[in-house]
Amino acid sequence: MLFQDKNNLLELYNAVSEKHYTDPEILEINTLENAIYMTVKNDASFLIDGRLSLYEHQSTYNPNLPLRFLIYIAKLYSRMTRNANLYGTKIIKIPPPEFLIFYNGKEELPERTVLNLSEMYEKEDPHAGLELSAVMLNISGKNNQKLKEACRTLKEYAIYTDKVRKYVEEMELADAVDRAIRECVAEGVLKDFLEKHRAEAKEMSIFEYDQEKHMRQEREDAWADGHSAGLAEGQKTTARNLYKMNLPLDQIAKAVGVDIDTVRKWLTNS
Repeated sequence: MLFQDKNNLLELYNAVSEKHYTDPEILEINTLENAIYMTVKNDASFLIDGRLSLYEHQSTYNPNLPLRFLIYIAKLYSRMTRNANLYGTKIIKIPPPEFLIFYNGKEELPERTVLNLSEMYEKEDPHAGLELSAVMLNISGKNNQKLKEACRTLKEYAIYTDKVRKYVEEMELADAVDRAIRECVAEGVLKDFLEKHRAEAKEMSIFEYDQEKHMRQEREDAWADGHSAGLAEGQKTTARNLYKMNLPLDQIAKAVGVDIDTVRKWLTNS
């Protein structure tokens, strides 16, 4: 939600690239709104500087992101070249991609990690014809402080999530989120955003934290049918709560990671 705003997205790009652009309209956002893979959508993709940048946010370490990025970039390139003659003799020019992950989870990770698609291959093959490298930047705690100082929105988002994690150790999750929101507004952290979207921020933070906790537990235990059913039930509950707050169906679908038809079915059967 924060980086759907072009001003915030340009601020983040400038911080990452060390550029100094001032006009947010030079950004051409082409995020895949309906690209769903493992209940996770493509977070943000955009064109600038002749480069196609794909940004993902993760609160849980996920080594499978290179493969997910491959799926996203294939869909984006397919959409960008749908009117081109891919079978002709003239070369079709495409923008080079950049893959970035912003990690803000509890697990202690380096400030910068490179995840390679080749690490997912069943066997090591120096002659493999396909590689994709994604850079994961740890923005939790005091990590990547220079980057966060260059992008106020990213810094304040990290402060907010750090507060939630701190207070959830002392109180119920809903109370922890409430306290984090109150403190951030009082301190001027994401103040305008949280005042405008307080209810949505609370619901999404609770869902995000629950999902993060669930994924951590799944790494420790084997998958079981009941776990998948429980996650689906949590998504339904969140969707119904967001609907009560009069959010549009497309925003609800994006928040819980399903398509609009699934949301309609949940609401009809509630």
